[in-house]
Amino acid sequence: MTPTLILTIIIGYFVILYSISFLTGRDDSNKIFFQANRESPWYLVAFGMIGTSLSGVTFISVPGWVAGAQMGYMQVVLGYLGGYLVIAFVLLPIYYRLNVTSIYEYLDSRFGRVSHRTGAFFFFISRVIGAAFRLFLVAIVLQQFVFDNWNIPFEATVILSVLLIWVYTYRGGIKTIVWTDTLQTLFMLMAVGLSVVLILDNLNLTFLDFLKSTEFDHYNQIFFTDSILAKNHLIKSFIGGMFIAICMTGLDQDMMQKNLTCRTLKDAQKNMVWFSIVLVVVNLLFLILGALLYIYADNASMSLPLMDGAPKSDLLFPEIALNQGLGNGLSIVFLLGLIAAAYSSADSALTALTTSFCVDFLNIEKRPEYLQKTLRKKVHIAICVILILVIISFKYIIDRNVIDGLLTVATYTYGPLLGLFAFGILTSYKLIDKYVWMVCLTSVGVITILGNLPTDVLGGYQLGYELLPLNGLLTFLGLILIRRK
Repeated sequence: MTPTLILTIIIGYFVILYSISFLTGRDDSNKIFFQANRESPWYLVAFGMIGTSLSGVTFISVPGWVAGAQMGYMQVVLGYLGGYLVIAFVLLPIYYRLNVTSIYEYLDSRFGRVSHRTGAFFFFISRVIGAAFRLFLVAIVLQQFVFDNWNIPFEATVILSVLLIWVYTYRGGIKTIVWTDTLQTLFMLMAVGLSVVLILDNLNLTFLDFLKSTEFDHYNQIFFTDSILAKNHLIKSFIGGMFIAICMTGLDQDMMQKNLTCRTLKDAQKNMVWFSIVLVVVNLLFLILGALLYIYADNASMSLPLMDGAPKSDLLFPEIALNQGLGNGLSIVFLLGLIAAAYSSADSALTALTTSFCVDFLNIEKRPEYLQKTLRKKVHIAICVILILVIISFKYIIDRNVIDGLLTVATYTYGPLLGLFAFGILTSYKLIDKYVWMVCLTSVGVITILGNLPTDVLGGYQLGYELLPLNGLLTFLGLILIRRK
């Protein structure tokens, strides 16, 4: 597939998104931008959240991870399922009862202004890094397979990617996102399904033959229970996955903002339950696709693509889809799926970051009404600039599989949020509010030290995603020290 054809498909895709944005963004008030007037159908939100949750990271990085981890990622995904149930029946009732725009307003009502801003700060850092991870992934694919052919620098690719998102989100905000995410999720699921079908056809295999093959046996282990010391042990992965879901969805303004556009609490809970069930099935399909990609690569005597001279598993799927002569059909569905997956996550992150900064730090609702819309638009542009700078920096510092890197960062940045919300929900204590930020930063510092300790210091124990609940626990214990009746 030629770079020109790839670029044409991308342009056509964004024309569709801009058309949706035009229809949904006619009323560009802050109420529409932040809450979509709380009129979103729950099933629309649930379907769109699949694409946002998976993102381009799952679309490319999870299949590429199969060679090293087999299907052990499903242990984490099953943990997600437990976490989503906690969100549906513990957190959502709190948010709806308080009628919040930003979920961190709960911390203000519970503890005070410093706690509110501390929680919002950790979300801001977490989501900037998370959104940058996701956009970085799509940017390196576009760079490798399109813009390098025209000697366009990586920095220009990043600026273009973020600019495209800004154009269709700056008016309608979350109302536009609910509808564009639905379309993007549809494209992504079609892409992964058709990719499996087309690659199987090339290998002259049926789906059942593939699942029964000896080649698939090398990649299909899901549960790892040999040693509790190992990072990928079932219990550690499940618990880590559960808390990752609670934090990266339930304590995350990005994911919760869509839920809060539903008409009622009951609708939001139905959305969360159905979304979590479908997500397990979709993740399994991605892992099966990953095994299929490696089997195809072995049969074709193909090695991992290189980026800056080093093998990059994240580029295996795009390399096979775009450069292995499997037909334009596979190339087109891959591109649509990649773009849909990447931008369905990044556009909602940009909207959520704008919402959180306006509500949590600028108190936009207390400003003169004639200034509110202008202020929101300025913040929106500033967040775009921050994302561009962070994505560009990732090119020089990331040396691991992107999905693993994303989940590792989450263990550090979401822990304080977990501790704050848990303390607020599980106890009746107030806090000495001015010291809350010190407790949270101290917890992150301790976890950072623990996470970088050599395994021999811990008797061979490998710390994994259980660092996230441990981080939350340390924050919780620290908050006990500054409690008041």
